[in-house]
Amino acid sequence: MSELRANDIAIVGLAVRVPGARNVDEFWANLRAGREAVTFFTDEELRRAGVEAARLAQPNYVKANAVLPDADRFDAAFFGFTPREAELLDVQQRVFLECAWTAIEHAGYDPLAVPGAFGVFAGAGLNTYLLRQIVKNPAAVASAGGFQVMIANDKDFLATRVSYKLNLRGPSLAVQTACSTSLVAVHAAVQSLLAGECDAALAGGVSIRVPQAEGYEWQEGMILSPDGHCRPFAANAAGTIGGNGAGAVVLKRAEDALADGDTIHAIIRGSAINNDGAGKVGYTAPSIEGQETVIAEALAVAGVTPDEIGYVEAHGTGTALGDPIEVAALTRAFRRSTERNQFCALGSVKSNLGHLDAAAGVVGLIKAVLAVKHGEIPASLHFDAPNPQIDFATSPFRVAAKRQTWTPADGALRRAGVSSFGIGGTNAHVVIEQPPVIAAGAAAEPAVKNGNMPELLVVSARTAADLARATQNLADFLADFPGAATSRSPSERDREVASPLKATSPLEGLVAWRDVAYTLAAGRRAFPHRRFVLACDGAEAAARLREKSEVTFAAERPRRVAFLFPGQGTQYSGMGVDLYRTEPVFRAEVDHCAEVLRTLVEFDVRELLTDAKVDAARLARTDVAQPVLFTLSYALAKLWESWGVSPQAMLGHSIGEWVAACLADVFTLEEALRLVAARGRLMAAQPAGVILEIGLNESETRALLTAGLDVAAINSSSQTVVAGPEAAVAALEAKLAARGVAATRLQTSHAYHSAMMEPAARALVAEFDGIPRRAPQRR
Repeated sequence: MSELRANDIAIVGLAVRVPGARNVDEFWANLRAGREAVTFFTDEELRRAGVEAARLAQPNYVKANAVLPDADRFDAAFFGFTPREAELLDVQQRVFLECAWTAIEHAGYDPLAVPGAFGVFAGAGLNTYLLRQIVKNPAAVASAGGFQVMIANDKDFLATRVSYKLNLRGPSLAVQTACSTSLVAVHAAVQSLLAGECDAALAGGVSIRVPQAEGYEWQEGMILSPDGHCRPFAANAAGTIGGNGAGAVVLKRAEDALADGDTIHAIIRGSAINNDGAGKVGYTAPSIEGQETVIAEALAVAGVTPDEIGYVEAHGTGTALGDPIEVAALTRAFRRSTERNQFCALGSVKSNLGHLDAAAGVVGLIKAVLAVKHGEIPASLHFDAPNPQIDFATSPFRVAAKRQTWTPADGALRRAGVSSFGIGGTNAHVVIEQPPVIAAGAAAEPAVKNGNMPELLVVSARTAADLARATQNLADFLADFPGAATSRSPSERDREVASPLKATSPLEGLVAWRDVAYTLAAGRRAFPHRRFVLACDGAEAAARLREKSEVTFAAERPRRVAFLFPGQGTQYSGMGVDLYRTEPVFRAEVDHCAEVLRTLVEFDVRELLTDAKVDAARLARTDVAQPVLFTLSYALAKLWESWGVSPQAMLGHSIGEWVAACLADVFTLEEALRLVAARGRLMAAQPAGVILEIGLNESETRALLTAGLDVAAINSSSQTVVAGPEAAVAALEAKLAARGVAATRLQTSHAYHSAMMEPAARALVAEFDGIPRRAPQRR
């Protein structure tokens, strides 16, 4: 990969809602399959939608539209709207708000807890919802008041409403330049990031015309197609078709995205905008000079030569006037430094979706991002023969009439240009390149099946019904996750969506799988209705989610957490192996404790924690077990806290009390380890003894005790613990066996919590010299 430059901008989140696709994966699948998403209506469908019979009878009425499904559905309560507020709100603003949430989630962040200054730059199309729905209901307008109707429908409030609803505190600007709106918004967001005005930014646009079940009147020489198909750069191109949709991208400075561990989908190398001015035949006409200049400027800002561009996502409206001018402008810009012919593929998403107006630029950008990321150029549809006014043979361009693999020669990076030109002359061009290859982190080898570590996956939703849908969506996604044990035919594999998480090595698969779990936990809003699964790979997780057998609950208020720390006797061989291998926080805390203990004990606690075959007799030694158990419990508590789980109370038994005291700041870690090491050493120096757990209550137990035996602990009303010398305990065991009373020896070398420990207790007091005791900060 090339070195990132200071002015590089990372695209870290994507969201798209377009005809035929609810999300980025469906969009990419449709592009790869060469699907056109235009709806052709029957007369009956149009009549039911309210189209007048006289209009239907017109010979120039084209019964087609690129329809956005579910644009009329909006979860008002999710975003805090009342039903009346949602009814008044422009459908474009509803859909774009949903898109903003999705894009930020796609970037791996909780949309309501995004760190830093987060900007919003966006624009919308003509508000036909106001014109054709709201104003036809005078009673609703009168009830709400003119001011509220204006606030809910004016384009000025698109960006700021997103900032308000998602608590985003960076610059928030409505951008409006007709067809080039959303790509100009991307440029504005880039400039804001480079100026340091924000730490991240959302940029995009939306255009939805109401009602959608409606055709249009074709007029010869105008921009619209006579048959409902858009044929960019083709000989039979005769116009475009209007479409409905929305798109948004989340941007960050590339160096910040790398430092923050964000998924980078592509890099914006440079962008430019300008206006044609008066140098063209009319206000709505395009200009070769204006387009050439903006393309050349974007290339210069990017520091990229035309020879390095392998694909251009064109404005590509399929009009007799626009297409030849666009290719002429591109050719002139490229010819400033190259004489090569037909090396750069050309395409337009308008052949799939029609013209999305204010959303067109960002949707074209998202198509190009997916192309540079996945190494495929989707087909530009309906191209059989070139427009005779365009001399492709002597230009740098060829139309991508078929889907093609994109593998630049000599290991060069995939780079693309994206153009968007607005009626009125505001032009925009963006240069992007494939994302950097980021080396997988130094994750240790996992310990369980399929090479993957078990991960906790969490999913939550605002309602139980939403949770069911979210669970199904997650299960569907995970079924195709790397490592999922599925078999597909070649045709099915060809149709499957290219996953952005496909692994190229076992280690990358492990890291990606752990990233899924992390993002679900840290990059999603926690809602009341929740479900979780523990799984080793996508197939297992999908199956368990579909069983819906795991715990589901509604957390009406925060639950209190207590940390409980065990005492000696709970240790076992290999108890820290997997955690030390796979959890960096746990490993760092264990390493810290080991360094502190280096001069206090004659062994390395790491060896005992990470050796699955450590000698049990050695681990049972008091002077060994106590520092090891303290280190394990302390590091595990720190791991839980790194996950955001903090205790409201802590309780420990024996050595566990010292862990709780240390975490409560009664002692520093260094002080606690010094005392623990001394405690273990002093206790180990006492005569050997035994601890026995007995299935009797305290009074029954005390009646059986002989000299030298003490009650060490009362575990319950029917469980008592006794400690003392070996001979005395053995005699007690015989009595108990004769009576049929259950008794179990604990894994200890000494009779703790008995009179046998009094010499060690007196000596331990001297170890406290110079160590202050502090009031606990947590209890």
